Amino acid sequence: MFQLEWPLVLLLIPLPLLVYLALPSSPLQQQAALRVPVIDDFRLGEMQADEVKPRRWRQWLGLLAWLLLVLAASRPQWLGESIAIPVSGRDLMLAVDLSDSMRTGDFKIGDQQVNRLQATKRVASKFIERRRGDRLGLILFGTQAYLQAPLTFDTTTVNRLLQESAIGLAGERTAIGDAIGLAIKRLDLESDNSRVLILMTDGANTAGEVTPLKAAQLAADRGLRIYTIGIGADEQVETTWFGIRRTNPSAQLDEKTLRTIAGLSGGQYFRARDSAELEHIYGLLDELEPLPRDTQNLRPIQALFMWPLAMTLLLVAILVTPRIWRRR
Repeated sequence: MFQLEWPLVLLLIPLPLLVYLALPSSPLQQQAALRVPVIDDFRLGEMQADEVKPRRWRQWLGLLAWLLLVLAASRPQWLGESIAIPVSGRDLMLAVDLSDSMRTGDFKIGDQQVNRLQATKRVASKFIERRRGDRLGLILFGTQAYLQAPLTFDTTTVNRLLQESAIGLAGERTAIGDAIGLAIKRLDLESDNSRVLILMTDGANTAGEVTPLKAAQLAADRGLRIYTIGIGADEQVETTWFGIRRTNPSAQLDEKTLRTIAGLSGGQYFRARDSAELEHIYGLLDELEPLPRDTQNLRPIQALFMWPLAMTLLLVAILVTPRIWRRR
């Protein structure tokens, strides 16, 4: 369906006629009749009159250009077919740790050894693609917490921003409390929606202005449910010059605090030691029951103003070019 966003602009169509009627008539003919000493003056006066008086086709082109310009200013649009989008009534924020410890390569995807962030991107990407009806947001945190994507139904953009994230982008330390505080600020705007935060980290809180437990208590008071995921293997085997050495790459993971955060807010703590467990966790999170909500109908809008505007510029060029050529 075709529509004009600003139809009142069409009232400007008779403006050139009003300007023409308001301006005084040209005294050219009176001046030409005052003095006629020789026949050459007659010819000169006729040439000047022809130059001042625009040709008929120029008038029509100028009028057409004005009509097209007014049409472009009225913002013509084409409305597409109505599209039904399911809405769950849930606001879901992902908070992903980008601290330096996420470089640890204790995860596997197939036969390839990857670091923790790469595994998180792989599994979380599938989780995001399955979200239908949820508004998703993305927080990246390290020494500081940043809102990378506000709440939106555009899950494709959220997924792309997650894939573009890099270790150290937000600093080398871990500010869990600040990440929760930022989620509270962004998720508290819609009071009737169910609010969920999924927080993934592989360490302990070592930075930030707000302690994790204080932030968790604030989240509980605001009705924000937090699901925490501790990332990292319990054992990593390394081959050295002195033989095989077994280490615990998750020694810095503060599971006690993560459990407390989830318990205070009514959520749950999960432990992901490998890619399979991480995928299982996201499968469990997939089963969160949404609030009943009707679907929303959206109609895609395509702007059309550029076509009459382009025609206006073309007609102006046709009118102006001959005069410029004659002057040269």
